[in-house]
Amino acid sequence: MRPDVKTPFRLFREDKPLRNAVCLFLITTLFYAIGAMLRLVEELSLFWPLNAVMAGIFARYAWLNRLHNYAICYSAMLLYDGLTTDWGHASLLINFSNMVFILTFALLVQRDKHEPVQAEALTVALRLFNYSLLASVLCAFFGTFASSGIDSQAFWPLFADWFSEQFSTGVMILPCILAVSWPGLSRPFNVKHLLPLVTLALCIAASVVIGGAGSLAFPLPALIWCAVRYSLLTTAVLTLVTGTAEIILVANSVINISVAEHLHTSQMFSARLGIATMTICPIMVSVSVNAINALIKQVSLRADFDFLTQVYSRSGLYELLRQQEKNTHAPRTMSVMLLDIDYFKTINDNYGHECGDKILSALAQKVQRIVGTAGSVARMGGEEFAVIASVPDKAQALALAETIRQSIEEYRFRWRQQTLSLTVSIGLSHAVTEFWQRTDTFNRLLNEADEYLYLSKKAGRNRVSVRRDTQSVAV
Repeated sequence: MRPDVKTPFRLFREDKPLRNAVCLFLITTLFYAIGAMLRLVEELSLFWPLNAVMAGIFARYAWLNRLHNYAICYSAMLLYDGLTTDWGHASLLINFSNMVFILTFALLVQRDKHEPVQAEALTVALRLFNYSLLASVLCAFFGTFASSGIDSQAFWPLFADWFSEQFSTGVMILPCILAVSWPGLSRPFNVKHLLPLVTLALCIAASVVIGGAGSLAFPLPALIWCAVRYSLLTTAVLTLVTGTAEIILVANSVINISVAEHLHTSQMFSARLGIATMTICPIMVSVSVNAINALIKQVSLRADFDFLTQVYSRSGLYELLRQQEKNTHAPRTMSVMLLDIDYFKTINDNYGHECGDKILSALAQKVQRIVGTAGSVARMGGEEFAVIASVPDKAQALALAETIRQSIEEYRFRWRQQTLSLTVSIGLSHAVTEFWQRTDTFNRLLNEADEYLYLSKKAGRNRVSVRRDTQSVAV
């Protein structure tokens, strides 16, 4: 009987075309309605989130980029307009301009995904803003012609309104759509985590109190702080909320960016572009921080693990011990085994270093499987490995060491047309320790295990040596 494996919920699934079609229709209708309700500045919406949302969806899911899916979105727009407006034939071109934005952005992103060499994260982020800029220009061009019959503004003011709204909304919403994911495990809450958020709220309040065009940039330092402290998605959402709040405040003259006149298209054009430019900065910082953290993690991983054998390196083992010293529940017993492959130099001389590398890798993985969750394996250098095991007493540690020795003795390593037999000599030491002393205890036990390893070799190799009471014995 096969186990019941739960599949994570996804709104869109490649194997569910009907559900995809329904979701696309409903999402298009929902955000079209939201945009229609925000027609606060003449006939155009203060915000038109639909284009950015749908462009982000099509950009995320390559398999949604089919003609019939785009047709579903276009049909939903026309249907809503037909039921709620009297624009008539103008609606065809107005909604065509919406589709131009969606198609331009989505297809450019999909083109990048098919490049043989993927660009760096920072370059990708810059491209997204460039693609949003191009999509906004094309959308505004068609939208201005379509709106000339239902809007009293001249061509260029109307074009400026279309373009600035599409670009500002796009650069605020698209990062959220492209970065969104189901929440996972988060860090424990700390009041200090709220400091960037509180600072951001104070900066927005200062923009309202002080006013002037420069006040639009007040939240920028706080947003950059958020970008450093929070995830990319959180930063994108905070940037969206901040930019949206500022545009609404400017449109309603709560933030006065001009003392001479009331709100005009030229002022909204300037405000929107200024806010859009501001929102780019924290996203770029967040992407850069993520890239740096990923690089640090990669470098740390390479330093902590031996590339050839895929077990801990010497430095990685000490880092593990340092982490365990912070854990009050760390085991109070420690067994250290030092393993050395017998006659390994002869194997390298007779069969070559490639064969020797394969043996090191195979042996390390075999020892790791035997030890399992009871301990950790590290390559200390050359053909020498260390095992830290958390077993209750010395007898069980000796049994584990003997299991490792016997398993390797019985193992037959195939190299090309030959079969090689391997053996290891092991030195073992055991002690009781406190969690804050694990590194010091390991160093002491490692020196002790090294002495017993020497005894194993001196006694003829292929054996385990350990201190029993007051004597050192080889078994």
